[in-house]
Amino acid sequence: MAKAQDFNTVMKDIMGAFPVDTKAMEDAFKNQAALSEKLSGVALTAAEKSAELSSKWTKETLAKLTDVSKAKTEPADYAKAVTDFASANAEVAAENIAAFAEIAKAVQTQTVELMMAAGKDLQEETATAVKKAADEVTTAAKKATSAAK
Repeated sequence: MAKAQDFNTVMKDIMGAFPVDTKAMEDAFKNQAALSEKLSGVALTAAEKSAELSSKWTKETLAKLTDVSKAKTEPADYAKAVTDFASANAEVAAENIAAFAEIAKAVQTQTVELMMAAGKDLQEETATAVKKAADEVTTAAKKATSAAK
């Protein structure tokens, strides 16, 4: 009667022949976490600056509306107040839109820089990991060849 093959032993032998580098996996996870942290920092800083700018713009608009809403003695003063408000508001709007654009530009620049740095690091790590894996496979293949002889 034939003896049953022990597949646990076979799987251990197969996995032992192709070792997994857990340090590389840990490093990849740490690098990804660090990149995520940096990208989150960029996004949160931009959100904070945008919120501050929006709040400032709202306060300025409300202050100008207070002047518009005050009682006037002459009907022409109402038209002048509204015209002055619209003119001032258009000027402030242009400044604030430019400030929002600067925030977006900074986010874009920082994101590109982070992604370029991460790509360079990933390329170097991948080259190192591939070389190490190739060396290990070559060593395992040589051992297997020697054992077969």
